[in-house]
Amino acid sequence: MSKDMDDRFADPYVIRRLLNESKTWVFVGLGDDPNRTAYQQAKLLQNRGKRIIPVHPAAKTVLGEQGYARLTDVPAPVDVVGVYRRAEFAGEFVDEAIAVGAGAVWLPLDVIDEAAAQRALDAGLDVVMDRCPGVEWALRR
Repeated sequence: MSKDMDDRFADPYVIRRLLNESKTWVFVGLGDDPNRTAYQQAKLLQNRGKRIIPVHPAAKTVLGEQGYARLTDVPAPVDVVGVYRRAEFAGEFVDEAIAVGAGAVWLPLDVIDEAAAQRALDAGLDVVMDRCPGVEWALRR
């Protein structure tokens, strides 16, 4: 990871603002397996007052919230889209986040797609990449 990427995609101000001010987080890749990172991070943010919306092909209810098969099926306004898919699939979901008018995209640890992140920035979205919401929550001031 380059310093330039850190500057663009891990801005501490953006991270704090998203954690403090956002209300609705869509978790792409969130299923009902409590051993998966997406589940653990969604539960953590839900426990801290965020509404979470699962997006997974199975469209199951997870953590008491109705799931949707695609991001474009989500009927509510979206503050943050967390992309819990492998990096090679991240771009598709970043593009969907842009299309639905999300406010931000968050790509967790090891999900790195600089081209997709730049498309989101160019479209006016906030972008956090290669950061864990749980770790960042613990570090925020």
